[in-house]
Order: sequence, then structure tokens, then C-alpha cells
Amino acid sequence: MERKDFLKSILSLMAMGTLSSFKNITDTFPNQGRKMPVLFTSHGNPMDIPLTREQRPFWKTLYELGLKLQQHFEIKAVLVVSAHWCSKGTFVNISKEQTQIYDFYGFPDEYYKVKYAAHGAPDIAHEVNKIVPSVAETTEWGLDHGAWPMLMHLFPQGNVPVFQMSIDYYAKPEYHYDLGRQLKSLREKGVLIIGSGSLIHNLRLAMQKFSTNDMTPFGWEAEYDTWIAQQLNARNFKALIDYETSHKLGKLASPTPDHFVPVLYSLGLTDANEPIKFFYEGGITIPAFSERSFIVGDV
Repeated sequence: MERKDFLKSILSLMAMGTLSSFKNITDTFPNQGRKMPVLFTSHGNPMDIPLTREQRPFWKTLYELGLKLQQHFEIKAVLVVSAHWCSKGTFVNISKEQTQIYDFYGFPDEYYKVKYAAHGAPDIAHEVNKIVPSVAETTEWGLDHGAWPMLMHLFPQGNVPVFQMSIDYYAKPEYHYDLGRQLKSLREKGVLIIGSGSLIHNLRLAMQKFSTNDMTPFGWEAEYDTWIAQQLNARNFKALIDYETSHKLGKLASPTPDHFVPVLYSLGLTDANEPIKFFYEGGITIPAFSERSFIVGDV
């Protein structure tokens, strides 16, 4: 709506005394001109947190992507669906200020001294509950290590408000995909939605190798990572929703839902015929893990 038309609407409503109608207009978070992209990104290995962008190609890729996004879009807020906030039911964090959560354990002190300061976006977070009332509001969370390690490179100045939505650990894959679909309207309102996880994540197997200082992949990871890429390129979302049974390696690659289902939110947010492009394809560099990441939409 043009400014002059908006002002005419206000004057008309005031003349008629229809304050409730005026409230309906102002309560609606306004659409912006261009639809926001959607990301699915790895958030990396906690061991890489202290590394610089010069040391870590993935961090550099996120930094360059963040510059591009801010150049082409007016980002009102970022909503992260992180593998590291699992719950019974789905919750959205409406905190005005964000607590940085160091939800990894046994690391050297330097890992807990890395700071990322970003504000929340309560006004926008309330929109999630308005769209899907079953998503409960809470202030009992912050930014976990599925969010801040990648955000500190994507938006290093912390100048973009950010909030998280939890993953219902007990829900079926279809639930996550459908919830993503219901939140599509946020893309029209300047909200960048990021699914943060990993297309391959078997921590038990990875730790078996890490415990002997063996960082070489098992060998099956490349096959599954390639298959995932093929399904995304073919827009075979059904195979990805049925990830536990649609490939022989599905349960091995993702024995728990937390790191895989964030991709289902990103797919649910995708419109028909929108491009899906890989912005990072680093290959398989450590066992039982993939950093393949993609972006939905035109940038």
C-alpha cells in the first residue's frame, strides 16, 4: 500500500469512527515487496567454533552469503529452527533479549568465551503463534549452538533480530513439513527462516572415530549425501519426508530426528518451481557428518 493510500485509509476510518477496523490494519505485520529466501544450513561442528573465516571455508561462505542477503533484502528478523532445541510440543521464543546458550560440554575454556550478541524479535515472534496457535510462546530459551555459531558469521554485527522455534522431538516428519508450509506468509513479511541441522548426523559413530583421533569418513557418507542432493534437485520432497525408509542408509545417517527434520521446515516453506541451490558443498570431511547446505528462492 502506498503511503498516501494508507493515510487516506486512516482518515476514512477515523471519520467513520471504526477504530476496530483501524486496529486490524495496524495489527498486521506488513508485507514487503520481495519474498524472503529460505535457508537450510549446517551449523558446523562445535570443535570449529574458535576458527576464523580464513581457517574455515564454511564460515567464509556464510559470511559472504550474509553480505549478499543484506544487500538484496530488508531482513526484519531471522527465525531459526535449530536441531538443538528439542521439546515435547512446539514452542517459539518471544524474548526481547537473547541468552547465548553454550550447550556443548567438556571443551576448553576458549569455546565458552566466544560471544554473539543479538536481540530478539518479540513482535514478529508473536506472528508465529497467530498463524499457528498450537505453537506455544515461551521466554525460556535463547540462542543455542545450532544458531549462534553460524549466525556470528552470517550476520557478524548482530544487527538482525533473531528468535528460535523448537522441534517437537516426538512428532512425525509430516508434522514438521506441514508446519513449515503454514509459516510461508512470514517470507512475505521480511522474515528469513533458517533450518539448522545436518543432512548426515550420527554422533555415536562419529565419536567412535574421534576417540581414537581418526577423522576419516566411514565411506558410506558420500553415497547418502549424493542421494540427498539428487532428491533435492529432483524436488522429490516425499523421499526426504520419508527419509527413514526411502534409502537404505537413512536410519544410519540420521538415527535421531533432531538434525534432519530442520530440512523439512525449509522444504515446507518452498513454493512450487522455486529454485533450490546449494550454497555450500564441502564434501565429506569428517565421519558421519555432512555440511551440504542450500538456499530456496532467488537472491
